[in-house]
Amino acid sequence: MRTLKAGALYFVLVFGAGFVLGSIRVPFLVPRLGARFAELLEMPVMLAVVFMAARYVIRRYALADRRTRLLMGTIALVLLASAELLLAFLMTGASPSAYVASRDPVSGSAFLAMLVLFAVLPALLPSGAVSDNPFKPKSVGGSDSFKR
Repeated sequence: MRTLKAGALYFVLVFGAGFVLGSIRVPFLVPRLGARFAELLEMPVMLAVVFMAARYVIRRYALADRRTRLLMGTIALVLLASAELLLAFLMTGASPSAYVASRDPVSGSAFLAMLVLFAVLPALLPSGAVSDNPFKPKSVGGSDSFKR
């Protein structure tokens, strides 16, 4: 149950950020730069969001096991893909296959790579990413290292 909650939170954080960025990208950047360049310009920001969200959720739910973190990412990916396809259908009436076919070959390929990274990144983060308090810095050596 904890893994399901972690995957859902990971999805909400990343999808929410993507939705906000998309509502800036589509009306302001796409008309000026084109869809391909606007989407590619957004991807580094989304990469940072994915990294921070994965790290936050792993710490919040103390997910130390890599398999559990991979499951968290897989759950989030299923939710994200479902939401993406549902939103495309609701906004444009496009079927899943029509939506995928309509993607730009370059930015669509980069988007697909980002989806894969989104799913596996939680498992790739070092196990030191788990902590009781995410805001407390970890000591290096500390005063205990000099005791004999």
